[in-house]
Amino acid sequence: MTNEEKVEKIRQWIDPEERITVHFRDEQDLNATVTDCNAELVDLSIETRVLHVTQRISVPLSRTEVSEDLSHYTRNPDRPLKHRRLMLVIDDKRPPII
Repeated sequence: MTNEEKVEKIRQWIDPEERITVHFRDEQDLNATVTDCNAELVDLSIETRVLHVTQRISVPLSRTEVSEDLSHYTRNPDRPLKHRRLMLVIDDKRPPII
């Protein structure tokens, strides 16, 4: 998949009310939101174990695989329910939380 195709799929999920699934090499099934996406980077806000604290990171699209998570559904009640959501598989370890 090209970076342009990835951007097209990811941009549909830029919504603070919608969660996506993120997999790193060392951590799986993380909930996150997409905050921005351009031709080179996708910006994510990943939920942490601390309530109301998120980890904000930027990940190169070249190290990211885009697919669908069939085990989760969408949350935004103002949109039609979808029985899948975006999943990003990142070919790297999760950055440390600062």
